[in-house]
Amino acid sequence: MQQTTIKNDVICEGVGLHSGRKVKLKLKPGEVNSGIIFSRVDLENQPKIKATAANVTATIRATTLEENGAKVFTIEHLMSAIHALKIDNCLIEIDAEEPPVLNGNSIDFFKLIKSAGIVDQPAERQEIAIDKIYRVDDINSEGRKFIIALPYDGFRISFTSVNPHPLIGIQYRDFDIAPDTYEKEIAPARTIAYEKEIEALRSMGLGLGGTLENVIVYNDDRWLNDLNYPDELVRHKILDVIGDLRLAGIIKGHIIAAASGHALNTKLAKMILGINKAEG
Repeated sequence: MQQTTIKNDVICEGVGLHSGRKVKLKLKPGEVNSGIIFSRVDLENQPKIKATAANVTATIRATTLEENGAKVFTIEHLMSAIHALKIDNCLIEIDAEEPPVLNGNSIDFFKLIKSAGIVDQPAERQEIAIDKIYRVDDINSEGRKFIIALPYDGFRISFTSVNPHPLIGIQYRDFDIAPDTYEKEIAPARTIAYEKEIEALRSMGLGLGGTLENVIVYNDDRWLNDLNYPDELVRHKILDVIGDLRLAGIIKGHIIAAASGHALNTKLAKMILGINKAEG
């Protein structure tokens, strides 16, 4: 397979999910072998941040990348659409620390990339083919969480979400990731919040751009907005896994996860790149 990039520049604007700040984002064709690069055009010298697991510095409610004295965070929804469409190279110019939240999912990013057009480049793709078992575990008071990567001829994700709330409970989905499946079954799934946690998040400077238009919110009794899917939570978890693992590259393998979040996802991405020691 040849490497790919987008054909034309495309732009979107909005506010950041956590920062609440206005932001303009432009996707531009990337050079062969350049990978996915963010450029903070609002800062002096427009520092560049390569979208790789080696640059992950925080995973609290979002994935943060830092390089060259600059950072970007909540990049997982955009990276998810990039991964699903198998874009190898792209320059992302951004004039704030965080991409726009848009609808709280990745469908608008997915459509934006498709509207730009996708073109082959004169170099072979370096796909990350999982050739052994990688596993990351986290055992704490909430129970056991894990994420595993196994060899597989394709890109498949099997995810079990565990939430004690009776509205949610245990949710499970299994998808072979292809653009059509992603667009219909995964990309429209929005991020989630518990109503009682929102004020605490905002006191931490998080969730300032969240609304009932871009976040599905629940309280002790009910959902506060209509769901796109009855099991929207687990689908969004899969969306996040796809985005976080793009930080290792374009993956070929089967990902199996239970209650995994950004911390475990990015640890697995680092493990695949050989940054952390693999188990198995």
